[in-house]
Amino acid sequence: MGRYQKKKNKTGRASIACIVVVLLLFMSVQIIKLYHKNQEYIAREAALTEQFEQETERADRLSDYEKYIGSQEYVEDTAKSKLGMVYDNEIIFKEK
Repeated sequence: MGRYQKKKNKTGRASIACIVVVLLLFMSVQIIKLYHKNQEYIAREAALTEQFEQETERADRLSDYEKYIGSQEYVEDTAKSKLGMVYDNEIIFKEK
């Protein structure tokens, strides 16, 4: 091997090393970006899960209220509170 061949070999190795370093830096940046995006998605998923649970609770309460509205108890409560109606055998106490 001559001097020219050794110099060419060193230059080739240096070029390959630079390319590898640039690729590693690029990949590191991409990995960091993906990590942050993943953290955002995890936080969004938690918020949406909480919202879903709240809406499910609300739907349950509305379902219970709908059953109550259709009941005889609701009719009696409404008649007593809004219309002042009472049963014949009830005793009413009024505050002074």
